[in-house]
Amino acid sequence: MRMAGAAALLPALLACAPARAAPPDPPTAIRAALEQWRQDFNARRAERICDLFAPELRYDFQGLPEQTYPQLCDRLHRALADTSRSIQYGLRVKEVIVFGPLAVVRLTWISTATGPDGRSATDNEQGIDVFQRGADGVWRITRYIAYPEHP
Repeated sequence: MRMAGAAALLPALLACAPARAAPPDPPTAIRAALEQWRQDFNARRAERICDLFAPELRYDFQGLPEQTYPQLCDRLHRALADTSRSIQYGLRVKEVIVFGPLAVVRLTWISTATGPDGRSATDNEQGIDVFQRGADGVWRITRYIAYPEHP
C-alpha cells in the first residue's frame, strides 16, 4: 500500500521539479559558440578568447606551417593586447554538418582592421572548422584550415 501511495505522488513531485532546458541541437550550439567567440574577440575579452578551441588543436593557414593551440592562444592574446590597432570580426556560417560527436563547419570570417592612422582594411578569410563535442558536452574546434579570400 505504501508503494502505491508513493507512486501516486511521483507525478506531483515531478511537476514541482524545476524544468531543465533541453540542450540546443548541435548546429545551434556550434553557431552560438562561434558567435560568442566573435563577441568576445570584438570586446577584447582576453580571458575567454581560447575557450572555443580544444587543447589538441592543430590548424593550417595558407602559407604557414601547421600551428597548435598554444601558438594560436599566444597570437590571439597579442592581437588583443595591441591597442595601437583595432580588429573587429564579422561572421558568415555557410553550413554545419554534424556526424555524431564531430561537426564540420564551412564559414567566412570578415575582419576589419583599423590602424593608428584611422585607416581601415577589410579581409575575408574562408575556412573549414572541425568541431568535436567534449565529455563536458561543449563543442570546440579541434582542427581547422583557413585561407584568405581573393577577388
